[in-house]
Amino acid sequence: MAACGSAAQEPSAAGPTTITMWTRAATQAQSERLVEAYNKSHTNQVKLTVIPTDNYQPRIAAAAGAKQLPDVFAADVIFVPNYTSQGLFADISDRVAALPFKDALAPSHMKLGTYEGRQYTLPHTLDLSVWFWNKDLYEKAGLDPEKGPATLKEFAEQATTVQEKLGADGKVHGTFFGGNCGGCYVFTFWPSVWAAGGTVMNAEGTESTVAASPMTDVFSIYRGLYDNGVTGPTTKEEQGPTWTGFFPKGEIGVMPMPSTTLGSMPADMKIGVAPIAGPDGGESTFVGGDSVGISSTSQNVDAAWEFLAWTVSDEAQVEIMAKNKDVVARTDLADNKYSAEDPRVVLINSLVGKGQTPYALKFGETFNDPQGPWLRFAREALFGDASKLPELNETLNQSLTQ
Repeated sequence: MAACGSAAQEPSAAGPTTITMWTRAATQAQSERLVEAYNKSHTNQVKLTVIPTDNYQPRIAAAAGAKQLPDVFAADVIFVPNYTSQGLFADISDRVAALPFKDALAPSHMKLGTYEGRQYTLPHTLDLSVWFWNKDLYEKAGLDPEKGPATLKEFAEQATTVQEKLGADGKVHGTFFGGNCGGCYVFTFWPSVWAAGGTVMNAEGTESTVAASPMTDVFSIYRGLYDNGVTGPTTKEEQGPTWTGFFPKGEIGVMPMPSTTLGSMPADMKIGVAPIAGPDGGESTFVGGDSVGISSTSQNVDAAWEFLAWTVSDEAQVEIMAKNKDVVARTDLADNKYSAEDPRVVLINSLVGKGQTPYALKFGETFNDPQGPWLRFAREALFGDASKLPELNETLNQSLTQ
């Protein structure tokens, strides 16, 4: 790193430095806004390459093997531990420590960007899971449109009421979830476990705890909704690509949704937002999104850091992220001049410090892979034989430690 640091100073003496950056398509909009604003206001420049999300991990692996990584690259926060443990990111611990707002950076992202006591990444984009409810459907169903669920049991009761009062024609449904999507379960069900004070894994990410309460309680409530016909008809088959597409059409009463979809909802749709709760209360969220770091092979470390530090500055976080209703990466900026215009955004921002991002080196193959053990586990819990869960939990443990 010392060699990289000294090499990075040479281009600045000769003139502006252009650094390269990669990001996945899932965060294209936010990345492009940040890069465009930075390039307009700085002498150094950033050349951004957006790669299809499904191709991103293989592309990173190939570039790392060939030692051709860009100066800066972002990654789904859940996969950051894999990259740090493989030495793909440069150590930025001292630089991060010098930031005056270091303690306000999104804690879950910072935790997953830490490896053996050293810091390697900063938060890039944040996507939180929350409950959305359709106020017009609530009013038509006789529910208070200004009062969303405060517990998972209330969530189930309100969804059931919408179904019973408005679902006769088959166009409106009480709720919906991605029943054949491992990542959807993780993003939307796990926060209810955390809100109840429970865990899904041990701290090392090597042992699953989902075969016990409160995870089994959460599954039981959702299974009841499915068995009673409260969920949309394609819930069991939903593999992920379209799971967020039904709520914006006004077809769903209440459901867990990504916070980033709030800004893209129909302008005339009246939407309430609530934290995801446990069966009897509490609140939490899955803090997803991307982290970003400097590649360990970069020869432009100083210029790369100038850009990264700017992306978490007041200017970038408020005037670019918050202005576009994106979740800010700093807890001290949760209530800013743009979020203050919409109490729902203030609420979403406030959850950054209360949510979690689970840590496991084998997360992808265990929980995200459609052929992995988690999806089978979840589908047995929701649609099959729940007595198999202890046995299936062992397959999760094997996957996490293989």
